[in-house]
Amino acid sequence: MYLIKVKGVAKIPDYVQLRDEAFTLLAYFRVDRPDKSLDKIGLGDKLDYIMQIAQEIPFGQIVKLEL
Repeated sequence: MYLIKVKGVAKIPDYVQLRDEAFTLLAYFRVDRPDKSLDKIGLGDKLDYIMQIAQEIPFGQIVKLEL
């Protein structure tokens, strides 16, 4: 699974994308509100790990997650 952090512009907030090995979009959520998006794809228990990485990486970088 891959994590991409996307920088928002003007009134559009920053977002995080989670994509699978085929790069299909699994989840798309605001950096400050991951709430239900991770639960919907069965990763609610990995919330802290995913958000820690999302906070650390620079915008535009793709990181492969080991889940």
